[in-house]
Amino acid sequence: MVEIATVATFLVASIASLFMAWAIGAGSSGSTPFAPAVGANAISVMRAGFLVGLLGFAGAVLQGANVSEAVGNELIGGVTLSSAGATIALLIAAGLVAIGIFTGYPIATAFTVTGAVIGTGLAMGGDPAWAKYTEIATLWVLTPFVGGGIAYAVARVLRAEVIAEESLIIVLAALVGAIVANIEFAILGSAGAGGRSIAQASGDWIPGPELAGVVAATLAIAAFWAGAIAIDLNNGTERGERHFLLVLGGLVAFSAGGSQVGLAIGPLIPLSGALDLPIVALLVGGGFGLLLGSWTGAPRMIKAIAQDYSSLGPRRSIAALIPSFIIAQVAVFYGIPVSFNEIIVSAIIGSGYAAAGAGGGVSARKMGFTVLAWAGSLAGAIVVSYAGYVAVSAILL
Repeated sequence: MVEIATVATFLVASIASLFMAWAIGAGSSGSTPFAPAVGANAISVMRAGFLVGLLGFAGAVLQGANVSEAVGNELIGGVTLSSAGATIALLIAAGLVAIGIFTGYPIATAFTVTGAVIGTGLAMGGDPAWAKYTEIATLWVLTPFVGGGIAYAVARVLRAEVIAEESLIIVLAALVGAIVANIEFAILGSAGAGGRSIAQASGDWIPGPELAGVVAATLAIAAFWAGAIAIDLNNGTERGERHFLLVLGGLVAFSAGGSQVGLAIGPLIPLSGALDLPIVALLVGGGFGLLLGSWTGAPRMIKAIAQDYSSLGPRRSIAALIPSFIIAQVAVFYGIPVSFNEIIVSAIIGSGYAAAGAGGGVSARKMGFTVLAWAGSLAGAIVVSYAGYVAVSAILL
């Protein structure tokens, strides 16, 4: 029988987790996916906030397990987060993210939560998980260069008109369709066997080797996406681009939910075992928190990112969202907590510098403050969480 004290402490930690989920929904996962679309006047701020909430919830439930387990079990070695430790880490991380929301500067949520969990774990006597840190740091360091570089290249090709703009958009749509075909979903896999992709599930119906079926299904889905966008572009290039931009924003919002929910519920996973709670229950709760945050707090940050960082048009916005979607899905697949502020802002900078004129409309001063916020959020979360856990332990003991 579960002790009342265990239930009570888990409930306290759950409240902190819900607050963290709200802060994430109002900040990174709620504000960044549709910011380029809002900047390109493809959708209003309020509609973007509404849609990103629903899509983030879906992504949290269908793709959130990998990152959640990494945050809960792989950031520190030798110890398991206690109820007090999880609560302290979540409250400190959520508080720092909330400061970023209300001041208008995007605090990197992944940096903050990762730092808070590490700081608390070290204070509990845990060992650094250097292998996981190397994996995480590699993605964080490469993200600005890869995301910004791809965005710059796509935007430059669109501007140079080496090939017809409509043809390039169709090729990009086929690429996105191929990626979507190979995204893994838990509901497509069997119990205990992990998730499966749409291409894998569809390939089962195609005679021959499994790989041949996956390739055939991927090509068919990519062709469908390309054909749908081609028909839309035929009715008006600008109209088709804006619709493609909205689709990309939706895919990034879905991916954001799959990654960011782990930052909110990850610390709860070690505690849920005592109550025999399945991870899907935590994912639904975290997804609900993301949804609330997106609906109540995201519009402010959407406006800030869309208007303050760069003057975006449909082409540059498409160029920004293509690498954002790719990087997000890589992070979800490998279970790496990633900052959507870093992904989107880096891509916006890359597409911005592809535009004519010095800087492409990007505010260097704003970028400088943002980078400082990213670095400070990680270091600050580690120090504050470590000190907070030590102080609370001293008081209780």
